[in-house]
Amino acid sequence: MYQPRFLRAVEAVSVLLFFFQALRAVFSVLFGIIYDQVFAGTPDAWLVVSVLLVAVAFSAPVVAPSGWPRAWLAALAAVASMGRIALTINDATVRFWGSLVVLAAGGLYLAGLLVARRPLALTALAGALALDQVLRALGQTFDLSLRPWWLPIQVAWGVIILAVSAALLQRRATGGQNPCRLGIRAGIGLGALIFIETSLLALPNAVAQWSGAPYPLVAAFLLVITLLALIPRVRREVNRAVCDRPGVRWLVALLLPVTLILGYFVRGVVSTAALLVGQAVALVAFTLLFDGRTTRQRPVGPMLALGMAVLLILNFLNAFAFTYPYSLPFMRGLGWAVYLTAALLAGVGVVSQNPMVVSWDELSSRAEAVGLGSAGLMIITLFAVWPQPAVPLPESGPLRVATYNIHYGYDVEWHYTLEEIAQAIEDEGVHVIALQEVDAGRLTSYGVDDAHFLARRLRMNVAYLPAVEHLTGIAVLYRGRPAEVSRQLLTSLQEQTGIVGVSLHPGDEELHAFGIWMGLSNEDTGLQIGEALRFIGGANPATFGGDFNAEPGSEVTRAIEAAGFQDPFVMLGFDPPPPTDPAVDPRTRIDYVWLRGLEPVDAWVADSLASDHRMVVVEIDFGS
Repeated sequence: MYQPRFLRAVEAVSVLLFFFQALRAVFSVLFGIIYDQVFAGTPDAWLVVSVLLVAVAFSAPVVAPSGWPRAWLAALAAVASMGRIALTINDATVRFWGSLVVLAAGGLYLAGLLVARRPLALTALAGALALDQVLRALGQTFDLSLRPWWLPIQVAWGVIILAVSAALLQRRATGGQNPCRLGIRAGIGLGALIFIETSLLALPNAVAQWSGAPYPLVAAFLLVITLLALIPRVRREVNRAVCDRPGVRWLVALLLPVTLILGYFVRGVVSTAALLVGQAVALVAFTLLFDGRTTRQRPVGPMLALGMAVLLILNFLNAFAFTYPYSLPFMRGLGWAVYLTAALLAGVGVVSQNPMVVSWDELSSRAEAVGLGSAGLMIITLFAVWPQPAVPLPESGPLRVATYNIHYGYDVEWHYTLEEIAQAIEDEGVHVIALQEVDAGRLTSYGVDDAHFLARRLRMNVAYLPAVEHLTGIAVLYRGRPAEVSRQLLTSLQEQTGIVGVSLHPGDEELHAFGIWMGLSNEDTGLQIGEALRFIGGANPATFGGDFNAEPGSEVTRAIEAAGFQDPFVMLGFDPPPPTDPAVDPRTRIDYVWLRGLEPVDAWVADSLASDHRMVVVEIDFGS
């Protein structure tokens, strides 16, 4: 005998999880579309059409009926589940269309949930966020359910949702009682709150990068806070406190922007604590929006569609804060302003709702089952994120140093290829590698922390320098024990760049390894290489790898040679040295691993097409 309450929760949690995953996928695919169009220099109609299609999908709740027939939620759950299967297929076009289906059906489903099954809304949202965190923790920030091998599981999941929805149709209708009512301000606030959750607060790796805290610590605490929203007693106490103390609404509205600003501008313990508190406050804000009532009774669908429009706009503004050199230059350094705006909009929505007592539906009528399930998810997550020691460096003999521009984890066709990038590094037997275009939690690269994923996958340490909005930068991955790390941002008139250095100890020797990413502008690179060489100073022996965006014989390469670095390809007699860019049919050489005080044994450009650049590998006989 099944429990209808549990089955309704399974359906609702699954659909909202699929909605959040589709949100991440559609912006990742859209990023590729816009990127190609901008750099092609001649945008075509598909750029406009694709953005309009996304806007239409986000606007779907506007057609939600005021009264919900019994079969609507079941049908929408089925459509969202079938559309979600496409997201597991690693093809940009397939994911784009699948995401549109899931976003449209999921948005309509959320509108129906707030009307027909309002007491389930908060449970479903918290459950979806928690499950998303677990899937991402198991994949080291790369959602397991987006991997190709997951496809049979996703198909089975979709079939289960179909069966659950069919079973629920056989039950007597109980919806329509005490539906949620959202005013204009509450609808806008809901969209802003979903933006804050999906782009930051519900992403442990993004919170960790903002605050500088260890990812495993943040992942554990964020999941605990999210799971608390599923515990019946906690939910009842929060609901009672909200209704008994009207000032709670104003406190929530004040705390949310304060925690985000502290999280953005302050590093360390204060930032970490602020963002963790921010997640708790955000969940309370959802409670205030879902269990409140407004003086003007408006249909939920149009108000939710308004919120989705705000969500779309905020995501675009946040993207401009990363891509300001190619879109809106004034957005440089204004990511905090986007989050502050979102927090203020959420706060206005919260204070516009008058709280009322709601008997929230639980995942199960047995409170101990919810507690045990939450504990199980916590144990799984802790096991997944527990730190592992890096593979040691060789004591002597050949040491392989490399550089790789990983293109945010994409190849030239915008397949997401982070696993293939890891495989390429592993196949070449690399011990130390400089990485460029490394994202650490951006919505436009599936929210993945590229450096963390690669380091964990390859059993290496990571030295990361966030250069743009805390979540895009460069890294050096290395084997051996944790090293002394130095970092510096470089003067950048366009996209912010920097340099990272690590001091390695293979055996009793010391080796300095530096990684850099140079800007595209000639007026940038002259300044940048001078600053970088002063940063390196007299470090010797040293390797200096990166995407220099400069061809042999340029001002940049001449300055590097003048500082005592040598090109291993020239030292080994390659004439001409192989090109590195683009990955398919490379024509130019802009990626290098320079050596100072070291002799190369071999050097090559790898064949892998996992990125839009080729990887450069140099083998040195060190310490023998």
